[in-house]
Amino acid sequence: MVPTSSRSGRIFNKTWIRYAVALSAAAGALLLRVALSPFLGDYAPFITVFPAIAFCAWYCGVGPSILCVVFALMGAQYWFISPVHSLRVVGTAHAVGILAFLLSSSFVVAIGEARRRREAVLSAAQLELEEAVGERTAELDRTNQSLRELSARLLQLQDDERRRIARELHDSVGQMLTALGMNLAAVGSDIERLTQTATRVNDSAALVQELSREVRTISHLLHPPLLDEAGLASALRWYVEGFAQRSQIDVDLEFSADFGRLSRDSETAIFRTVQECLTNIHRHSDSPTARIRVGVSDHDVRVEVEDRGKGIPPEKQSEMASTTGMPGVGIRGMRERLRQLGGSLEILSNGKGTLVVAQLPMAGTPTTTVAA
Repeated sequence: MVPTSSRSGRIFNKTWIRYAVALSAAAGALLLRVALSPFLGDYAPFITVFPAIAFCAWYCGVGPSILCVVFALMGAQYWFISPVHSLRVVGTAHAVGILAFLLSSSFVVAIGEARRRREAVLSAAQLELEEAVGERTAELDRTNQSLRELSARLLQLQDDERRRIARELHDSVGQMLTALGMNLAAVGSDIERLTQTATRVNDSAALVQELSREVRTISHLLHPPLLDEAGLASALRWYVEGFAQRSQIDVDLEFSADFGRLSRDSETAIFRTVQECLTNIHRHSDSPTARIRVGVSDHDVRVEVEDRGKGIPPEKQSEMASTTGMPGVGIRGMRERLRQLGGSLEILSNGKGTLVVAQLPMAGTPTTTVAA
């Protein structure tokens, strides 16, 4: 509720308006008394004046209130007190009545002014409190913005570091392993006459080849080159095929027919979200199947990852939905990635499976393919 002093301050914010209102109130009170004259005669000449004085004392201040008292007294003296149409004071009773009116009016004005000043102090205190709250709110907003920017920066640095490690593994370790395999193969051909030694060398060469494949797989899982070169659709198909072979989970991947390239950040966020969802299905759901649907509309991209496992317990769902809960690191990472791009993440589970729905706006320009 807006304080009365605030309302009156907005209405009567200029001195001449307050004096005009005071004169209008006194004139209105006198006109009302004129209208009541057939019923009251010369009895109670000030009966309609006191409400006007109280109104002026409440809203207009001391000066306008005094003007209202003087104007009302002169009007009542002129029209309603004998001798009418005259301002002369006749007799002691007449003088006592005027004095009583002035004292009563002064008391009303004093009470109104005290109330006005008290309301002014309260209004000033309220304004100071609102300003302090506004400053604290702005400071909190700035802090939250800084935290969001820091979180986004950390996620970006994580992706850059994964990309760098993947490149280093592929360019340096992978090539050195290839050279080592070639050397071992040459040594094996030179010592074929030594059957036992050749067998061991061949076994070592096979191990090196297997290790090279594992390094290549780890490098691609950290940051698949297809994601930058061919786009999200190719990278997800490659990842889903490998995941299905490793986990023995039947994964169905669907893309809308008109799906094209997105911005690099959007493609990375969707890939990491699907990657985290499939990892959780393998670790926790005991589901033999999984289904991934990626669709695009004029305004957003929608990704759905669904399984037919044992679902998420109700207490875990409440913890993930609560703003103060502590969901897993993977879930927090998915939510933060999507939120930084203006998207959202929703997790639905009914005890017979889990559905993860991620949405991203169609913002940003598509990434361009850069030849290696």
